[in-house]
Amino acid sequence: MESKKLLLSSLPKVDKILSDERIKGLNFSRSIVLDSIRTVLDDYREGIINDNIVKVEYENIIEKIIKTVYLKQRNHLRRVINATGTILHTNLGRAVLSKDAINAVLEVSSRYNNLEYDLDKGERGSRYSHVEDIICKVTGAEAAMVVNNNAAAVMLVLSTLAKNKEVIVSRGQLVEIGGSFRIPAVMEQSGAKLVEVGTTNKTHLYDYENAINENTALLLKVHQSNFKILGFTKEVSLEELVELGRRYQIPVFEDIGSGVLIDLSKYGLSYEPTVQDSIKKGADIVTFSGDKLLGGPQAGIIVGRRDLIEKMKKNQLTRALRIDKMTLAALEATFRLYLDEEKAIKEIPALNMMTMDINTIQKKAKKLFNLLKQRLKDKVEISIKQDVSQFGGGSMPLETIPTFVVLLKPKHRKVKDVEYILRQQDIPIIVRIYKEQIIMDVRTIFDDEFKIIAETFERIL
Repeated sequence: MESKKLLLSSLPKVDKILSDERIKGLNFSRSIVLDSIRTVLDDYREGIINDNIVKVEYENIIEKIIKTVYLKQRNHLRRVINATGTILHTNLGRAVLSKDAINAVLEVSSRYNNLEYDLDKGERGSRYSHVEDIICKVTGAEAAMVVNNNAAAVMLVLSTLAKNKEVIVSRGQLVEIGGSFRIPAVMEQSGAKLVEVGTTNKTHLYDYENAINENTALLLKVHQSNFKILGFTKEVSLEELVELGRRYQIPVFEDIGSGVLIDLSKYGLSYEPTVQDSIKKGADIVTFSGDKLLGGPQAGIIVGRRDLIEKMKKNQLTRALRIDKMTLAALEATFRLYLDEEKAIKEIPALNMMTMDINTIQKKAKKLFNLLKQRLKDKVEISIKQDVSQFGGGSMPLETIPTFVVLLKPKHRKVKDVEYILRQQDIPIIVRIYKEQIIMDVRTIFDDEFKIIAETFERIL
């Protein structure tokens, strides 16, 4: 007990630490420095009381305070290296923006801009005008508007067109999307009344028709973008639903989810319905995400009939769901790339990763392998093997893409310890672990990140 008292009393006073030249030389706010000093001293006190610290060294305390200051000053939201192979990793921010989109964001956010100003008329304008024309040109829709995500888009459509009225939807399409948000719950929040038809695995056209009455406002089709029902199944096609809607003069609303604008089957992937297909087949309203297969910023995009979208623009909910100048800038730049499909595939990172040639991926894997082998020598066991990448983000759930991965097993450190340290770096590296090996899929690693990975492993091993 006496030794603990001596150790506690030997801890330096806050004033003494503040007068240390190394602390005075820190170019950070006084509140951050004070908070860091108190954090370190509190840790020392707790360590002494719990017999975890048996020696107090002033130099070590100063070093820990300086390190803590830098850690506290670091942004919580920051860049990471995605070595998981999941292209649209929801936890890692989904789609990476193209250079065009990034430059557009920088330009409009670093200076004043014409967000709600009509330059031709010299008067107040609409923020939607900046993206509506380009979205319509790419998708073939009459009109368009954008809100902050696809769940919001669905809610706005339902609130505008079906409040206190019925919306008919197949039981097999009552999906749950990310973060436990469910179509029935979104529908309830919007004020629309859900009418389920059919069964989980089979829904027929007559199921929809038998449910139609004078209070039916919409026929809703939800694309099963994050799961598949296989086996004994039956689903009503969009064309059939559109024909039924025309007959009863009821709008057809399709939530397509992932928002793909290019037929990916041309690139060896499974066919995924495009937004253009839905518009051509006669859907009155289509909603989709901006940060999934589209490869842009987070947004909920609504396209379709002009008269219906004009009603949505006037809904008071629209203001609560509207997007800001930076999202608008990134979205416009992303859609402009789609005017040239070849350019979109090349310039939009998500599309480029999805369609990357397997030989290119193998070359990338060999490059990373050689860098790591050169720097780490006999500290690790390292190899390359074939594996599969995933789309992620609730898109194309059964689709995997052949890839090459680099496997690394430290000889003198536990794999789980190394994985933890990788996550604590200034630029965290997110990897997979399987059978006591670190796995890095090069499909989702940018070329300029190879050096960072090699230097990080060399430093921590």
